[in-house]
Amino acid sequence: MATHYRARMNGSDRVALQVVRRGMTASAMTLGLVLVPILGPAAERSTAATMFGTLRAPGEPALIAGHRGDRSTAPENTIAALTAALAGPMVFVETDVRLTSDGVPVLIHDETVDRTTNGTGRVDEMTFAELRSLDAGSWFSSVHSGEHIPSLEEFLDLLAESRKKAMIELKGVWSPEAVSLVDSLLAESGMRSRVVLASFEPETLAAAQSHAPSVERAILGREMLTDPVAEVSAVGAIALITNAKVLAANPGLVDSLHDVGLGVLIYTLNEEQSWAEALAMGVDGIITDTPSSLDGWLADTAPGT
Repeated sequence: MATHYRARMNGSDRVALQVVRRGMTASAMTLGLVLVPILGPAAERSTAATMFGTLRAPGEPALIAGHRGDRSTAPENTIAALTAALAGPMVFVETDVRLTSDGVPVLIHDETVDRTTNGTGRVDEMTFAELRSLDAGSWFSSVHSGEHIPSLEEFLDLLAESRKKAMIELKGVWSPEAVSLVDSLLAESGMRSRVVLASFEPETLAAAQSHAPSVERAILGREMLTDPVAEVSAVGAIALITNAKVLAANPGLVDSLHDVGLGVLIYTLNEEQSWAEALAMGVDGIITDTPSSLDGWLADTAPGT
């Protein structure tokens, strides 16, 4: 892959989990996540509990930022959406990262730029300059015309100005050298201790374990793992992020991970019924595209309201 390339911008261009245990409602954190405190002596000692924040008391106000920034108010994974997410009193924000053809980590979810910009083509076949020339906001609204695809460096600079944390999904398979590049950017920005790296890919998680060992990790899973505790622990991850189908089919999964101090987050839930079901299962986080609605629902369902 390309050698370490650190994108430099001028001043005008540097645009800038509710913690619930079963039967309890607490505060929300970002990431589009509502994080829930894992209770009990073992959980209090866990890295997951430490990274996901101080346990909140039932009924504390919750404010949630969305999946890929606050995508309900601005185009996803843009500085505008991420700034909106970081502006509230939350702890986490979530975003996605891919590499350009010249080795620059950038914030975009899809393999191609077609859905979220005015361009076409694969992200990994375009240079950073080519990606930077695209309009990543007009598809959302004319107000956001001219939004750029941000570099990871830009986002980390923005994150550093806040007191927040981030969950960064590394999209696709990343080599050890590519993960080292991300780790270097985290080190240079001072953000190693405030970031969780997440991936669906075992190779990427293994690379993160060996080449970014001081950065926390989380496993993303669309299907049930053969041995969840062993597989999450094998890459030194602090949490499993999965979907409602997996959790519904495996009612003991949350407890088995909690018993060893590992977290469980669920994606991507946008309706009251699914939120209620997720909280009933005792999950530690909810990823949502509708953070304001989830925030309001949590406030309405808090004890004493």
